[in-house]
Amino acid sequence: MKLSADQSGLRGLPMPLWLQGVVESVQAILISAMLTLVAVFGVWATGGLGPWPPEAVARLAGQTWLLVHGVPLHLNLTSGTGEAAQSVSGTLSLIPLGLTLVPVLLSWRAGRRLARASYADTLWQGLAGAAGIYAAFGFATAFVCRTPEVGVGMVAATLIPLIPVGLGLVVGARREAGSWVRLFGVDAVDWLARTGQYSRWAGTYAWAVVRAGFLAAVAALGLSAALLGVDLFWRWAEAVTVYEGVSAGGVGGAAMTLGQLGYLPHLVVWTLGWASGAGVTLGTGSTAGALATAVGPLPPVPVLAAVPTGPLVWAPAALVVPVLAGLLGGWWFVREGEDHFDEWLSIKVRARWFSAPVSAVFLGLCVGAVAGALAAGLAWLTSGSLGIGRFTELGVSSLWMLVWVGAETAVGACLGYALGPWLERSRTAEEPRRSRVP
Repeated sequence: MKLSADQSGLRGLPMPLWLQGVVESVQAILISAMLTLVAVFGVWATGGLGPWPPEAVARLAGQTWLLVHGVPLHLNLTSGTGEAAQSVSGTLSLIPLGLTLVPVLLSWRAGRRLARASYADTLWQGLAGAAGIYAAFGFATAFVCRTPEVGVGMVAATLIPLIPVGLGLVVGARREAGSWVRLFGVDAVDWLARTGQYSRWAGTYAWAVVRAGFLAAVAALGLSAALLGVDLFWRWAEAVTVYEGVSAGGVGGAAMTLGQLGYLPHLVVWTLGWASGAGVTLGTGSTAGALATAVGPLPPVPVLAAVPTGPLVWAPAALVVPVLAGLLGGWWFVREGEDHFDEWLSIKVRARWFSAPVSAVFLGLCVGAVAGALAAGLAWLTSGSLGIGRFTELGVSSLWMLVWVGAETAVGACLGYALGPWLERSRTAEEPRRSRVP
C-alpha cells in the first residue's frame, strides 16, 4: 500500500506497516460505529426512545458500541418520582456475542490484508498499529459517552475491545499466511522432530484427545441449536403473541429481532445447559432445566416465550444430547488412529479384558474433561447481568456445566470408542460392495 501513485506509474513513498494497520483498523471502527448509529437512531426516530435529545442518543450509540465489544456498563438509575424515588445501581455485563461477531469479522479482514502486505518478522508492526488505534478509540468513546447514569471504566474501555479485535486480527493473518510458520516463524514440526519417540507419541495422543473433545463440544452445541430451533418452531405462536403485545412497530420490532440475534449464541449455550441438566438461571429465583424447572415472570422478549414450562414428561430425554456428542468424539478418535495409550497399555498388560476397558475409560475421562472445559468456558462467556431488577443473574453455572457436560460426554466417548471398531469394519465391508455396483 502506497501513500501516493500518479498516472505516470511512479510510485510514492511506501506506507509504513504501522500506518497501514491504523488505516485498516479505522475502517473497521467506522463500519461498526456506523452500523450502531444507524440502529440506535432508527429506533429513536420512530419514537422508541421517547423525547431524547440527539446528543443523548449519540451517547447511547457509543455505549452500545462499547457493550458490543465486551465492555461492561455501570448503571446508576432512579426509579419513581418525588419522595418515592429510589436509586438502583448495577452492572450490565451480558455481552451480545452475536453482534460482537461484526468487529471480529472486520478485524479478520484487516488481519488478512496486513499479512498480505508484510513479512513474518514485520507483521507485528501492522498488528500493533491496528490494536493501538482501536484502544485509543475505545478510550475516547468511553470518555465522551459516559454519563452519571451510565458509567464506563476507562481502563476496561481501552483494553477489553482488544480481545475480540486481536482475535480477529490474528485469525485473519493466520488464514492469509496459511501456517503459523509463515506467520510468526515458529516451526512446530521441526521442534517435534527433535523430541523423543515416546514424547511424540504422547503429544499426538494428547492432540488427538483435544480435537476429539473439541469435536464433541461442537457437536453438542450443534445438537443444542437444533433443539432450540425445534422448540422455537413449536412455540412460535407464543413468540408472535409477545411481539404483538409489545407493539414496537416496524423499526422497533426489527431492533428487537436484531437484539435477539445478538444473543443467539447465549441461547444455544443455555439450551445446552438446559439439556445437560446443569440448568439455566433466568433471574433471581428462576431456574430452567431438563430435570427441574421453576421459572418466575420473564421480561417481554419474544424468544423467552420458548422456555419450556409446565409438566415436562419427556424433558429428561434431552440428557442424551451430550452423550451423542461424546459418542461422535469417541468414534472420531478411533478413526484418527492415534491411540498410543492403548498400544502402550496392551504391551505392559497382556490381559486384553483389562487393558481395553481401561483405555476406553481413560479416553472417555480425557475427552469429557476437554469438552466440559470448553462448555464451561462458553457458559462463563454467555453469563452476565442486566444490571437492575431480578435479572442480575443470567446464564449457566460454569462449574455445573463442567460437571454435567463433562460426565455425559465421557460416557458417550466410551461408547463411541467401544463401537468405533465395529462401525469402521461395517463401513469397510460396505465399500467393496458399492464398488462392484455397475
